[in-house]
Amino acid sequence: MTTAPPTTNPAITLTLVRLKLSLLRNGLRQSTGRRTAYIASVTVALLFAALQLLGLIALRGNTHAATVCVLLVGVLALGWAVMPLFFPSGDETLDPTRLVMLPLRPRPLVRALLVTSLVGIGPLFTLCLAAGAAIALAHGAAAAVTGVLAVALTLLVCVALARAVAAANIRLLTSRKGRDLAVLSGLVIAVGAQVVNFGAQKLGSSGLSTLDPAADVVRWIPPSAALGAVDSVSEGKYATAAAQLMLTAAALLALLALWQHSLTRLMTTPDGSTLAAAEPDKGTSRTSGALGGLLPAGRTGTVMERSLRYVWRDPKTKAAWVTSLAIGLIVPLFNALQGTGSVYFACFAAGMLGVLMYNQFGQDTSAFWMVAMTISSTRDAYVELRGRALALLLITLPYAALVTVLTTALLGDWPALPEVLGLSFALLGAMLATGAWSSARFPYSIPQEGYKNVAPGQAGLAWISIFGGMVAAALLCAPVLALTIWLHASGATSWTWLLLPLGTVYGATITELGMRLAAPRLARRLPEILTAVSKA
Repeated sequence: MTTAPPTTNPAITLTLVRLKLSLLRNGLRQSTGRRTAYIASVTVALLFAALQLLGLIALRGNTHAATVCVLLVGVLALGWAVMPLFFPSGDETLDPTRLVMLPLRPRPLVRALLVTSLVGIGPLFTLCLAAGAAIALAHGAAAAVTGVLAVALTLLVCVALARAVAAANIRLLTSRKGRDLAVLSGLVIAVGAQVVNFGAQKLGSSGLSTLDPAADVVRWIPPSAALGAVDSVSEGKYATAAAQLMLTAAALLALLALWQHSLTRLMTTPDGSTLAAAEPDKGTSRTSGALGGLLPAGRTGTVMERSLRYVWRDPKTKAAWVTSLAIGLIVPLFNALQGTGSVYFACFAAGMLGVLMYNQFGQDTSAFWMVAMTISSTRDAYVELRGRALALLLITLPYAALVTVLTTALLGDWPALPEVLGLSFALLGAMLATGAWSSARFPYSIPQEGYKNVAPGQAGLAWISIFGGMVAAALLCAPVLALTIWLHASGATSWTWLLLPLGTVYGATITELGMRLAAPRLARRLPEILTAVSKA
């Protein structure tokens, strides 16, 4: 009997590359919408990459070209490192746990996966950025040759970094509890956008020279060190360039070794990542009991506790809360720090959290049938809505007050504190009222898997529910807003403190009215709501 020859490394690499391309092609054949979205994303990414490439080339000869290029590559590498933690299912074709049952050794598997990882939009974007940076920094034949090597090292280090991080955390990232890491993506995006905005304004006033000290440090951190080597060669510092290239190559080897070690562990050890989850969580039980003792008795307290459990345990609900809390705090505070904000921006916090009242039953998904079984009258529906609103207020009221106080303190406009608090509470009450009615009138399903917040075919309902409700809330706030404008226009600013009690009473009244109007509709439409929120 003849024995089949062992599979060679090139054959493994070619097979995995063809597998990835096949999965990508078959995935695009599933629906026209998915194909259109992919083509649109590729077009935008390539256009942005081309503009980035041209922009970096235009920096050639600029005094601060090295600073910009080195820091830009450093930020890009940071993105490669953290994206697997926030989007673990972004590239399922490279999930190493899918290969553990195959007779493959870790070392050739690393080589094959590394080559396979170079196929995609991300690597192409990285290649364009690194190439543009190298062209901007290379002056002379030696620097050009170094630039080619630097671009290759930069691309390989970025890809190896992402795969090493993903492989080291893949058991956690693919578990139910580990997916909660994606909740941080909203916070990071919100904070990052404001930091970039704040930094851009500072750079516009003080110039790029303020970044030179940071660039002097980052140019020794791989993969930015590879681009730093190109600049060093252009300046004739060959020893420094050699050290920077060796440092980048050493980092690449270390990442490959870490990646191989993680693959070996994945392929030879059982999955015990969920053992701890099976153990009873005594701390949680104690916390739940203490929380239950603070909440009202009866159905209202039960509904509040259930809603708060959703906030803590359900990934989609938690993501919405984290994002709203972060943006609601960042927008007014960052604008205040920049000196361009207004104390009225503090109302943004109440608005962001008020949106969470919309589509209250969508977060229940198919489990809403258990809630529906307990609603047999308009009174039951009213108490259900009231409990959900009170759970939201338990967090929103102190949070909105805190943001308002911090914004007022940064701007030093303490006389405006009462009226801003009154406006915030009135806005919150209007959004709770319209959110309760919208939840009963325009419910839609929230998929539990993936990153979509609306089930296919229900996007129109989501737009009507959220944006229609926000417009209605703005109209409901018109009386309080008109009173505020009138007091300032007439010069009666000494009476603006009345807006705090008036806004509070108005918000509470409009909330109660919204619950009363939404309760009969909720009681009548239970089967329709259950069908809508259970849609796959």
